[in-house]
Amino acid sequence: MKIEKTNRRRFLKAVAAGAATLALPRSISLARATGRPNILFIMADDHAVNAVSCYGSRLGTVAKTPNIDRIAAEGARLVNCLCTNSICVPSRATILTGQYSHVNGVYTLADRLDPEKQNVAKILHAAGYQTALFGKWHLKSDPAGFDDWNILPGQGRYHNPLMREKPTEKQPGDKKALDTQSNAEKVNDANQPTEPNEASDPYSEEDRTEEKSVGLKTHKGFSTDVITDLSLEWLKKRDKKKPFLLMTHFKSPHAPWHFAERHAEMYKDVEIPEPESLFENLMHRSAGSREYGFRIDEALLQQMQNDDYPTGKLDTTGMSPEQKARTAYQKYLKDYLRCVAAIDENVGKLLEFLREQNLEDNTVVIYTSDQGLFLGEHGYIDKRWMYEESLRMPFLMRYPPLIRPETVNDDIIINADFAPTLLDLAGITAPAEMQGRSFRDNLRSRTPADWRTAMYYRYWQHGSRPAHYGIRTDRYKLIFFYGLPLNMKGAEKTPTKVGWELYDLKRDPFETNNIYGHPAYRRVQAGLKKNLTDLKAELGDTDDKYPELTELTKKYW
Repeated sequence: MKIEKTNRRRFLKAVAAGAATLALPRSISLARATGRPNILFIMADDHAVNAVSCYGSRLGTVAKTPNIDRIAAEGARLVNCLCTNSICVPSRATILTGQYSHVNGVYTLADRLDPEKQNVAKILHAAGYQTALFGKWHLKSDPAGFDDWNILPGQGRYHNPLMREKPTEKQPGDKKALDTQSNAEKVNDANQPTEPNEASDPYSEEDRTEEKSVGLKTHKGFSTDVITDLSLEWLKKRDKKKPFLLMTHFKSPHAPWHFAERHAEMYKDVEIPEPESLFENLMHRSAGSREYGFRIDEALLQQMQNDDYPTGKLDTTGMSPEQKARTAYQKYLKDYLRCVAAIDENVGKLLEFLREQNLEDNTVVIYTSDQGLFLGEHGYIDKRWMYEESLRMPFLMRYPPLIRPETVNDDIIINADFAPTLLDLAGITAPAEMQGRSFRDNLRSRTPADWRTAMYYRYWQHGSRPAHYGIRTDRYKLIFFYGLPLNMKGAEKTPTKVGWELYDLKRDPFETNNIYGHPAYRRVQAGLKKNLTDLKAELGDTDDKYPELTELTKKYW
């Protein structure tokens, strides 16, 4: 089994692409042929693929996202867009830098992105783009490379959010960046509601930053609406002679799922379909995962029964354990999907503005999320795991000069590819230190013959979701749960059990049958281990500086 493969169809596509390129001088890029495109990059937080209706999940029948779906209908939908470290801060750093966590230095929620680090906004700005960012930043340093920004401190809050605007000039209080959180939030920032004793008030919308702090201002309204309004205001005032990069980053639908009041009755009388694995028996799993994780019938149910739960206490009086879990699932999904509804409305506002201003043809529009999320699959909430619901990211792109309507691409794309692709669309060669690769040609159904056929994943913040890494191809997934903290910031110190898991995604798309060690998959298993070793070496993540892990790996490999 090879990591890179070439088949006849891809070879012919490559030849055709080469012939098309020869028709123009090599110096003429797509950007120069069509004019440098504007870029509108819309990103939600924890928006699972299963909650975007154009992906066709069980939720698509009851929870529609027509405005988000419009981007796919008029452009492309990526089926296998995958996150390299499925947790907010590291994924955001990878999206900006085009680098894996072990290269950009942002391994966990407690890490800070060095503002001196090269990023896609800096490069576009240097090339003459106007750049702006509004909404959730979460990287514990001031945004770098943006002409304008207005960000939530830490997680921010849903209602009447405090936001910090880019100062016109440095002020004494600016030495400490105000995209900060309490110590509990820095360490935890799990998909709140939080683990017991890790935050003084897990349900509060307080972001623990006072308005009197330098640069903070309260914006009246619901955060998703506020962030969109700030984005539209900036678009109206921009220099129309220059192309723009606008990053609109919603806080929603991150927990604790405070929805807009206008959506309080939405889904009131609707039965939300359950995932097949809501009550999955995890005994097929390895010891490395089966005893861990955030579960609906445990942590979430317990917190929903508290009097101060943000969207109202869940009354489970007289219910059996199974009934309680089902009821908690319904509440969880309805609160979550109400948050998604506000996103979809506001995506519609942004798309309508582009239409009214005749900007549709020369604006790249992207909708994505910083990672996936479990919506009851395997009984889980949260993300972090390498299982599909956490690993997969929604990614939709519209750009009429390049992408045909209703394009569907199933190549393996990773979040490290985002920055090189945006640069490519602007006619800029990505710097060598970026580990991702432009997928512009993939969007034109001209997938390069040497495109990756496997991706590498690693979750570093060891704890109730143990540290692990793995490889995922179009059919198979191999995961190694090593369960060590490795001195990562925010990681729990106690090691967890070691285990291997292997899934055949063709026969078992919902990952409910771990086949590691099965005789019929012995050769597949050995090939994946070799490819995993090769990928780690290729990406420079060899673990040589972690002797404890090196010894453990030798023992269990």
